[in-house]
Amino acid sequence: MNSNHIISQSLSIIDAIRCINEIHDEPLVLFVVDENNAMCGTLTDGDVRRALIKGVTLNAPIADAMHRNFNFLRKNVNDGVEDIHHQRDMKMRLVPILDINNHICEIINLEKYRTKLPIDAVLMAGGKGERLRPLTEKIPKPLIKVGDKCIIDHNIDRLISYGLQHISVTVNYLGEQLEEHFHDEREGVKVVTVREPKYLGTIGSIKFVETFYNDTILVMNSDLFTNIDYEDFFLHFCQHDADMSVASVPYVVKIPYGVFNLDGREIKGVMEKPTYSYYANAGIYLIKKHCLELIPENEFFNATDFMDKLIATRHKVIRYPISGYWIDIGQHDELVRAKEMVKHMKGF
Repeated sequence: MNSNHIISQSLSIIDAIRCINEIHDEPLVLFVVDENNAMCGTLTDGDVRRALIKGVTLNAPIADAMHRNFNFLRKNVNDGVEDIHHQRDMKMRLVPILDINNHICEIINLEKYRTKLPIDAVLMAGGKGERLRPLTEKIPKPLIKVGDKCIIDHNIDRLISYGLQHISVTVNYLGEQLEEHFHDEREGVKVVTVREPKYLGTIGSIKFVETFYNDTILVMNSDLFTNIDYEDFFLHFCQHDADMSVASVPYVVKIPYGVFNLDGREIKGVMEKPTYSYYANAGIYLIKKHCLELIPENEFFNATDFMDKLIATRHKVIRYPISGYWIDIGQHDELVRAKEMVKHMKGF
């Protein structure tokens, strides 16, 4: 929580002006607290100007200028994803979350973060990237640049923009480079690297993540280039009370010939150049934490194996269609396509 936005009502308006002047690259809003550290008002530079026009002096207390009918969320009451989404719709910029005693627990910056999703994320980054050789002979595929960022950083930064605080990356091939890459925090979030002792498939290494802090876990391949809306993905997952949600992308197969409708040897009809539409696995999953117990210890295990196991044990597995773009950077032509796309993007 940024304490630069919190000020005591015992201070003067000139003190508040000095505090506002110290705020950089964030909304110019102060949250006023009383002697018990309970929030009692807000103060902006506009509030100060209006008070001075009315004749209030610079040495007057902040209470003479502050706004008392302020906006806030209550912790564990109305601070969920949908509540934060509503705040964003109202064009709120900074939103305080208060406890039952009106103490400020957290301040959400909706200019910087889209929301605050209560999920942990695990990115799988242990593969050898053999189809991208020779690029991956000396660096792991997730560290290949797309524009001015590594592939994996596009995904990490996007997750952080959705308010995720707990992100792990499982590593294997040239893992020391990824460990060094994530040595420092970014945006106040420590990305934890997790070594898998051997290649364990597309989800098996998740068993080596020591701690999960939330009841919903997002698992994804680290080499994807996508603008999936993680907030909508999460709300859809909750709405359908699923055990696992699989992000999917449309895949169209066009057959350039006439196709027979057969009954044994007998032709019953001909479909001329048919087109078939499918939904393909996008490599992004939301999973209820308790379901991870079904993943075997230290065994090669793919996400598709996990899906099959959940279905066989009557768990609810659903599809979430991605409406934006999605590129699986597994081959050279896909990497070229992603690099070309990022040239025309102002933000990811």
